Amino acid sequence: MHYGARRFRSRGLAFGHGTVNAFDEAAYLALHALKLPLDRLEENLGRPLTRSKIATVLKLFERRVGERKPAAYLTHEAWLGDFSFYVDERVIVPRSYIAELLRHNLAPWIARRAAVRSALDLCTGSGCLAIMLAHSFPGACIDAADVSRDALKVARRNVREYALQDRIRVIASDLFAALADRRYDLIVSNPPYVRAAVMRRLPGEYRHEPQLALAGGRDGLDFVRAILDRAVAHLNPGGLLVVEAGHSRPAMERAFPRLPFTWVETSGGDNCVFLLYREELARVSRGP
Repeated sequence: MHYGARRFRSRGLAFGHGTVNAFDEAAYLALHALKLPLDRLEENLGRPLTRSKIATVLKLFERRVGERKPAAYLTHEAWLGDFSFYVDERVIVPRSYIAELLRHNLAPWIARRAAVRSALDLCTGSGCLAIMLAHSFPGACIDAADVSRDALKVARRNVREYALQDRIRVIASDLFAALADRRYDLIVSNPPYVRAAVMRRLPGEYRHEPQLALAGGRDGLDFVRAILDRAVAHLNPGGLLVVEAGHSRPAMERAFPRLPFTWVETSGGDNCVFLLYREELARVSRGP
């Protein structure tokens, strides 16, 4: 693992698709190659390895260096908390801060789990947040929508893996376009929000991800604006909208000075994820 970390650093690899540094990346790839549990690193450090197993680990290290792909695309596995998802280059690697909030069932903003009977994961990608929604709110029916039909194939695979086909409906939709008059108690979305200038200088690892799932226009807010414009029509009374918008709090507050955003503290800080209730959105849309 130390060899792998040195190799990764010397080649200037970029991280951020599940791990944040070279050693953690090497540890993850080694454990995966050896088919060992990811939470059992310490107890396996003294395990002797055969030459063939060492070769298997080193081969995966060299693929990471040579292909400059996120590790998740090499292993076809990505984790959000305790949840594992199949991924490939048809979807971005799951890494939403919204997942942290779902671990606590969005408390205190949703007082009772039973109050959520319907939920939408907009821009679902791999289906990861839809699946976490289904676990956080066991009484809810979930819609998982995305404009990319390739991404929806991955989402359906993950929904099947969790045996949630009867609770999660996977829908091809350009934001709300195909959702007709459906309304939800909860809408979560991790839409594309990378600014055009940032897109042009992304590291090689990020260029393996679908541009469609990353690019948010000149200021990164194209999709966020569209969601805010249309969400009222798809929320039930008392419904909650949760959106991840990158580190864009100052830009959002300048663009929407009348919206009473609640910015939630996550591991990324308090400028990444905002919440709005339907009534807050409706009050602004009606004007003074």
